[in-house]
Amino acid sequence: MLGEGKDEGVLDLSSVDPGRCALLVIDALGDPEGGPLEGALLEPTINCGRLAEAARRVGIPVILLNDAHLKGIDRELALWGDHGLAGTPEAQASPQVGQEPTDFVIEKRRYSGFFQTGLRLLLDELGARTLVCCGFDTNICVRHTVADAYFNNFETVVVADATATFLVGDQPSGLGYLRTCYGSALVSTDEAIAVMEGRQP
Repeated sequence: MLGEGKDEGVLDLSSVDPGRCALLVIDALGDPEGGPLEGALLEPTINCGRLAEAARRVGIPVILLNDAHLKGIDRELALWGDHGLAGTPEAQASPQVGQEPTDFVIEKRRYSGFFQTGLRLLLDELGARTLVCCGFDTNICVRHTVADAYFNNFETVVVADATATFLVGDQPSGLGYLRTCYGSALVSTDEAIAVMEGRQP
């Protein structure tokens, strides 16, 4: 019957090879501290920073997927208003995450980090198989990036407490969608760090 055994397709964390992981930090941009979305974004942004620090420490590539919209051109701006405009502080990595010389930066003009960017080529050349995903918004840019990861045959780990929903839908159903439709393993920041360090969470 349709839907039976669907959990069989969810990523088994014990099968993850840290040597073939990459961390995707999706639109953790600007400084949420003191802003109108501090309550929703500050703690998960801090967790994105913890993930980035852990990945750098063990040599896992950190890939910052940053909005870099063109004012007056990008269709997305008609839906959400001006945000993440190329060259502005709001299109740079949050200070809680930072950016190190070893990090890779992929600028994007649509929700998905894969759409008409160099992400797929970079991941192939890095030998990545499993993508640890964090950032914002769970139901928009995270969802579409994870969807394209699935369509491109990558495995995904989504870090629940390093993502947040504040524009559309709710966090529990957004995370559930990623697990059900794309087989994403849903983990905490501590569990994701354990996976990247080669430990069982």
